[in-house]
Amino acid sequence: MASTELLTLDAFHDAQSRIRGVAVHTPLVRLPIPGAAGEVYVKAEGLQPIGSFKLRGAYNKIAQLTDAERGRGVITYSSGNHAQGVAYAARAVGAKAVIVMPSNAPEVKRQATAALGAEIVTVGPASSDRKQKAEELQARFGYVMIPPYDDPAIIAGQGTCGLEILEDLPDVDLVLSPVSGGGLLSGVATAIKHQRPEVRVIGIEPELAADAQESFRGGKLVSWPAEMTTRTIADGLRTQSLGELNFLHVRAFVDDILTVSEDEIRRAMGILLHTARLTPEPSGAVTTAAMLFHQADLLPYRKAVVIMSGGNVEPEMLRTILAES
Repeated sequence: MASTELLTLDAFHDAQSRIRGVAVHTPLVRLPIPGAAGEVYVKAEGLQPIGSFKLRGAYNKIAQLTDAERGRGVITYSSGNHAQGVAYAARAVGAKAVIVMPSNAPEVKRQATAALGAEIVTVGPASSDRKQKAEELQARFGYVMIPPYDDPAIIAGQGTCGLEILEDLPDVDLVLSPVSGGGLLSGVATAIKHQRPEVRVIGIEPELAADAQESFRGGKLVSWPAEMTTRTIADGLRTQSLGELNFLHVRAFVDDILTVSEDEIRRAMGILLHTARLTPEPSGAVTTAAMLFHQADLLPYRKAVVIMSGGNVEPEMLRTILAES
């Protein structure tokens, strides 16, 4: 597939068939929000075997490798959740996995990745650092690269989340997705809009890492320096720019991108813990934060889904959020 080609609906249905039995069809959990304009449901991707949606894209990509490619082993670069997705998928097909992770990756994600049998290489905190190191190791050892988001197979896999939303809530009219590199947002928006173009799909990111909003509203891909994006507690959303293929899909199918504050993210984590009985990581709580604190920007809607992209939260942060809420 050419890098400028938009995915068809068939690509998402093929991915759904491929990942069935490996990734879970996660539930929609009702979230009562006082003063909400309509019904709100949480798409609980933290209930995936690796605790995040990233298994969808990683397995869809790795399952399509030839035996020879699997024999060479796979490599990727990730702050944690994609790392676990690749490690899990590689183990499932019997391939070696090498993961380049940043020095500031949460320990809970680093340990989980190692427990899945992956070899971990640590670099600096910038997303550009880990991409560069992964490409260097790929060139040296012949590993197959499994990109975290800028790849059609990854986008198709992540978009299966959108197919499930439509299956479980056919009359949904608003979907909120976290956005970092854009794999989840581009996949979900494309899968949904191919079938229901009237459903609004909005990306949510931290205001401290708002490169995607700037790119979307300016119509041109921009990158933020690592010293800016690493300020947010949402470690899964610190990517410095959208992927190029992701940006093409975002421009074609996404309605808007909104931002939330750090305090709003923390408060949303508390609400999800106490009200929905779900355990979110900060990145997974940004959509609930938007629904809680930015209602006016989301109107009108009758049935909304907020995607909780993951639940791999550091124990210390979890204790702090519980104490605050």
